[in-house]
This record gives sequence, structure tokens and C-alpha cells, in this order.
Amino acid sequence: MVLVVKDDNLQIDKLIVGAFNNNCYIITCPITRESVVVDAPAEAGRILKGLEGTHPQFILITHTHMDHLGALSELKSNLGIPVAVHPLDARSLSLQPEILLGDGDTVSFGRIKLRVLHTPGHTPGSLCFLTGKYLISGDTLFPGGPGKTGSSAHLRQIIESITSRIFCLPDDTHIFPGHGDSTVLKKEKEKFALFSSRPHDPNLCGDVLWLSS
Repeated sequence: MVLVVKDDNLQIDKLIVGAFNNNCYIITCPITRESVVVDAPAEAGRILKGLEGTHPQFILITHTHMDHLGALSELKSNLGIPVAVHPLDARSLSLQPEILLGDGDTVSFGRIKLRVLHTPGHTPGSLCFLTGKYLISGDTLFPGGPGKTGSSAHLRQIIESITSRIFCLPDDTHIFPGHGDSTVLKKEKEKFALFSSRPHDPNLCGDVLWLSS
């Protein structure tokens, strides 16, 4: 487990788990020790160990691709806490979520409030979670490009999600994606500006990179 954020009001730990090197995040209020888990990719035992010394409140799902859900049933069984997901992705779950989240909703625990951003494109119900200058972006935004899309329409949708929901945040916002390293929003805005200045194949989709696609 890697500590990626720690101050008087917030702690974020990252675990890299599973065959696809997914990032699972544990967000903790240092004052009350209440916590949430963002995504449940794999290796439930490691995630449960990472939660030791905290009081878990919710399992938050950024989207329901299987590489983000492998540990969900075991975590739910062990923790007995509510699972929260966007309704457009809820039907893909193997269990019934207790909470359906929409754009602009707030998830509160301890003294932390997470703002929910609905960012469709990678999946219809993709979500990001924002607290202060930290964004858990799921598979919506990575260093260098958007999440993988299956059609040009979905690429246009994810770009709209990124530009309208994420690029309006402050430049110093830290982005913590569902796989790989973190980035800073200013860098992604600059790369996207180069992407958007060039013509592209109207059928462009898949694994798109701002600088080379």
C-alpha cells in the first residue's frame, strides 16, 4: 500500500492489485478514522488489511468493468457496508447496490465530503470522486489520454465528460486514475489542447493518446 496524500484532514492510500494492475484507493478521515474504498478490483485480503485501524463506511464503484469488481463480493461479505454505483452501471453488478449515485451528489464520511462527477464514455455510468484538489478518476482520465472507448461516439462522449466535468477544475488538481500513475490536471489540459488542435479520423476510438493519436 502506498500513501499518496496525507494532511490534517485527508489520507489517501493506493493499492495496486490484480492481473491488470488496478488501483484501489482507501480514503480516510484522520480525525474520525472513517474510511471508504474506491473500487474492489482483486486481492480482497490486501484491501481488508489496508482498512485495518479505520472504520469503513462505503464501497464506491467508479464503473462496473470486471477488472474493478473481482473483490467486491468478498469485501461486501466481510465489511457489511453499502455499495454505491451509478444507476446506468448498476445492472452489471452481481449484487444489489444500496446507493445509486448521480452527478453532483455528495458522499460524506467523517469530516470528508466527496463530490460525485458523472463522466460517461468508458461506460455509461462511469463516476469520478472529488475532494478538495484530489480527483479519483476511475478509467475516465489517465496521464496522456482518456479511458478506452469502443466507438467514435463513445470517444466523443468521454471527451465531453472530461472537458465539461474535469477540465473546469483547478489546474493543480491531482488525478488518481484506475490504473497506473497519477498526474496533475494542468499537464492533461496542455496535452489535450495539442490533440484538439489537430484533425482526426472520424472513426477514432480505442486507446487514444492526446499526443500521438
